[in-house]
Amino acid sequence: MGTSRNVERRTILKVAGASAATLGLAATTGCGGDGSGSGNGTVTLRYAWWGGEPRTIAIKKTIDLFEKKYPKIKIKPEFTDYAAFWEKFQTQASGGNPPDVFQNAVGFLRKYDKRGVLLDLKTQADAGNLSLENFRNGVLANGQVDGKQLGIPVGANTMALVIDLKAFKKAGVEPKMGWTWDEYFDALQTIQDKLKIAGDTGYFGIMYLYDLYLRQNGKAFFTDSDLGFTEDDLTQWWEDGYKRVRSGLVADPKKIEQVAPKSGLSAGLAASEFTWDNFSIRYEGEGESDYGLAPIPTTDGKETGQYLGSLMLSGFSGTKHPKEVAQFIDFMVHDPEVGRIMGYDRGILATTEQYEAFTPTDDNNKGVKAYEEEVAAAGVLGKITPHPSGADVIEAAFLRLGGEIAQGKTKPADAAKALFNEAKAAFAG
Repeated sequence: MGTSRNVERRTILKVAGASAATLGLAATTGCGGDGSGSGNGTVTLRYAWWGGEPRTIAIKKTIDLFEKKYPKIKIKPEFTDYAAFWEKFQTQASGGNPPDVFQNAVGFLRKYDKRGVLLDLKTQADAGNLSLENFRNGVLANGQVDGKQLGIPVGANTMALVIDLKAFKKAGVEPKMGWTWDEYFDALQTIQDKLKIAGDTGYFGIMYLYDLYLRQNGKAFFTDSDLGFTEDDLTQWWEDGYKRVRSGLVADPKKIEQVAPKSGLSAGLAASEFTWDNFSIRYEGEGESDYGLAPIPTTDGKETGQYLGSLMLSGFSGTKHPKEVAQFIDFMVHDPEVGRIMGYDRGILATTEQYEAFTPTDDNNKGVKAYEEEVAAAGVLGKITPHPSGADVIEAAFLRLGGEIAQGKTKPADAAKALFNEAKAAFAG
């Protein structure tokens, strides 16, 4: 679901929005995602996703399973990294030729629904081609917009604080559920004083973390059609962040850039980093320390503002093969063997069939599962914040402007004004 500090999210999406009129027309041309049929009754579906090599290897194994069960449906895979995926998708959608099935995220649902690109999968569920049962913790709602089911979750995750376990232990800091922001920043100060390293890699440029902070204070980043906070709110958030850069509690942004795409946490530049919990697995492979998950700080000692985000599968509204698209998605989200193959690559498995089929054996995946169970048991999970059309553009702007503030290139008040101007244009697009 997709901003974090990981490679997928760190790459800024730089694509201009195609007109709604163009996309709306394209979606009705019946090009069908170029899915094709043959004289022997075989159907070919294009399936596209973004992600690294491990995800691609796993997904190809699940495609093989599907084709064995459905020998009359062939899957043509298409895959790339996050930014290239959405650049290509926008071009394809403009031309009326997106993939029949594709990986999606909540920030893009309203955008492409508005342009007539997304298949309402509820109609296929009503026809018996897709089951909407057995989804965990209400995560199915993440794919719903205005009564339509535009995406089917394949995994779920929530925000967490990834910490350098050795650094926190050496500094004598022990994060606990319900700790406050004041306690968190005190912990960063202790780490800086004792270990002479920054406490955080750059929390204030992460849109989804700011959303949690707003939710803790009775607001949210988005409403159904607008921003849910004021310029003054954002100015204060960014001013506080910049002060902590100057004090050394937050890592030097120039050093963070120098180690990219490696994380500043795994590079040893800081002791903690906010991200989605399932992304934490990357740090173990990158860094030389041990890493774990800590709770989100709170305003009142209780509410974290958290919710489950998810990656999901969507279908093209103009596909020639909506039944087969639905059958493919159903298999990919419910089949137990698919769950065992995918593991937590795209988040904690979304359906009970797959969740129960996969038992993590390594410490990292065990830690992600334990963290999500702890958060669920604490009763802090709420409903996901709406993401209006244009949310993806605003997410990229938030990260970019946060980086400019961190480097002293833009004043917080000016950056806040710029974000609101860019948001206005994005919502109108």
